[in-house]
Amino acid sequence: MMTGRIAFQGELGAYSHQACKDARPDMEALPCRTFEDVIETVRKGDADLAMLPVENTTYGRVADIHRLLPESGLHIVEEAFVRVHINLLGTKESTVQSIKEAHSHLVLLPQCASFLRDNDIHGRVSSDNARAARDVAEWNDPSIGALASELAGEIYGLKVLARHVEDSDNNTTRFLIMSRALDLKRRGSAGMMTSFVFRVRNIPAALYKAMGGFATNGVNMTKLESYMVDGNFTATQFYADIEGHPDDRNVQLALEELDYFTSHVGLLGVYPADPKRR
Repeated sequence: MMTGRIAFQGELGAYSHQACKDARPDMEALPCRTFEDVIETVRKGDADLAMLPVENTTYGRVADIHRLLPESGLHIVEEAFVRVHINLLGTKESTVQSIKEAHSHLVLLPQCASFLRDNDIHGRVSSDNARAARDVAEWNDPSIGALASELAGEIYGLKVLARHVEDSDNNTTRFLIMSRALDLKRRGSAGMMTSFVFRVRNIPAALYKAMGGFATNGVNMTKLESYMVDGNFTATQFYADIEGHPDDRNVQLALEELDYFTSHVGLLGVYPADPKRR
């Protein structure tokens, strides 16, 4: 029985859909066209949670996400690490040898370069890996395949011709699960994570001094990224993930020191660390 809805960007069968099934199997997965649509769907109450990818071990940061998070009005309540397995899908009459071209998202094609080269298959760009699977099912041409998830194959009635064809054996995407409500009460068996954004004051060595509080208080910062605000070269905002909870004394002290050297600090979420992080 479904208990609520979780929104994701992409079509049914996308890796974000797979992340929804893995993390919230009891919820209905709701596809949305853009990341902005995912956020707005949750803000309006048409879905309870949002599943948003933030980074991948192969191609790095997901564009636009860090810009959207601070203004989303949503809060991070969980993180999920999803192993990305890329499969060659085809029609029931297809074989690996019959496939002449394979369609997939722009970022997936280079991740299968060795497989495509070894099998003399030409990669073709699609807007989404799940869309590629849907198109291949509609075209019903045994010479055309899709590089996508097994879930996409199940949804669109395609056959798995070759499993796990990606070049890298550690291709993993980190997702953030977001909600309208901030939850500061939970504690995780694998520890806690705190995510926030901040802008430093316009004083010499402000960033260096702001970071000093985390070092002196023994707080591990797992991520620090900068990005421009409103297209302005002089307005830089930083996104950070740290290990720990704001109620922990060492985190309290580090955040107090951060506050002294910043003009703005915005808490994005406090949530259990995914055990796969280790």
